[in-house]
Amino acid sequence: MSLHIDPVFAQTDITAAGTDDLTGLDDWRSMDAKQQPTYLDAEALEDSLTKLRSLPPLIFAGEADVLKQRIAAASRGEAFVLAGGDCAESFAGAQADKIRARVQTVLQMAAVLTYGGSMPVVKIGRMAGQFAKPRSADMETRDGVTLPSFRGDIVNGYEFTEESRRHDPARLLQGYHVSSSTLNLIRAFTQGGFADLRLVHEWNRGFLASNPGYQRYEQTAREIDRAIRFMDACGADFDALRTTEFYSAHEALLLEYERALTRIDSRTGLPYDVSGHFLWIGERTREIDGAHVDFLSKVQNPIGVKLGPTATAEDALALAEKLDPNAEPGRLTFVTRMGAGKINDVLPKLLAGIGDRLPQVTWMSDPMHGNTITSSTGYKTRRFEDVMAEVEGFFSAHQEAGTIPGGLHIELTGDDVTEIMGGATEIDDEGLRRRYETLVDPRLNHDQSLEMAFQVAEYLTRRG
Repeated sequence: MSLHIDPVFAQTDITAAGTDDLTGLDDWRSMDAKQQPTYLDAEALEDSLTKLRSLPPLIFAGEADVLKQRIAAASRGEAFVLAGGDCAESFAGAQADKIRARVQTVLQMAAVLTYGGSMPVVKIGRMAGQFAKPRSADMETRDGVTLPSFRGDIVNGYEFTEESRRHDPARLLQGYHVSSSTLNLIRAFTQGGFADLRLVHEWNRGFLASNPGYQRYEQTAREIDRAIRFMDACGADFDALRTTEFYSAHEALLLEYERALTRIDSRTGLPYDVSGHFLWIGERTREIDGAHVDFLSKVQNPIGVKLGPTATAEDALALAEKLDPNAEPGRLTFVTRMGAGKINDVLPKLLAGIGDRLPQVTWMSDPMHGNTITSSTGYKTRRFEDVMAEVEGFFSAHQEAGTIPGGLHIELTGDDVTEIMGGATEIDDEGLRRRYETLVDPRLNHDQSLEMAFQVAEYLTRRG
């Protein structure tokens, strides 16, 4: 089944907020809601939220249900989830070429992983909603001037001025409209032939030919090429492969925004957060009695929770009880972010402590956030080798525990930026200066993303 806008869903799937019983969805307001903006104009905030409540859904409940089925397959080892995209999308970056490049990179990685794992890859983009970022401090000081920290384009601007850094509720509406246009383009790409498997492989071949350091991957590339030519010679219906499912995801950080985009599914009478297909709770906001956990426990989307190195088996079990009390396959995903230096010690203990009590949960690796460092030249960066060491540790821990490594959750771009050190292109401290463009966290560039895919394909081959 290809992801598309079903006319039935479009007409009847979601009713406007307020026309059905939304009891319990506002319980979070009496709880500790961390990482929320401080809006000084209550009237302007309410005006933006009122408009959001009246706008059409960005996604449809039926699409979220299909994604839940796909993620459930990954929990059983029958699929692999690949979630990738910007650390923090920008409004200015919502351009056709940049969106196309990110989609293309995820499709290329998925093609390599599909071959390596001999299984479907569930493709999810950190796109069309990943505009807000948690910050370690509310304020930032430069040259004696203190202003609010940049919290993403949906909250305030990056420019270090009082006007730019003001938390502006009008940006909530802008975030919705940029998400809408991004989703429209993603659907056009993935349903209009851009995702044709034969084209994806041509992209991969170009990647290999232009990078002499990737000779170790040529055998896999040749095998993919031979398999496609064999299928073509046998008369395979490649028309059926011209489209693909592609889902959107973001951290459900701004609770007022998520609440305003919650609707009742007319098929079931249950609430869905229609701002994105897959929503996750971050490491900073996963308190069991916190507002984020409470709110997402009330919506029907597939959801994720980031687990850092301090997470215990008791934490995971309590979160599962709160967020997935019916033990529904595909409902809950744990995304581990331990750091390369800790994963080989922490994750095996976590999995052993849980044992066989959460068989329905899907496990994914976020090898990015636990490996952030500052370069000698002052750039916030990561080492590619550390990122891959965490991925390897993730697979090893699950193999030891007898559980399923179900997917990857990574920050990437389709552009040739220089934000992460190392990899076959050997970006060093000085090399970071060439194209360091991120406003928040460093991302894998196009080549590093594919290098990761080829290495992970080897892990999947061994797993199979």
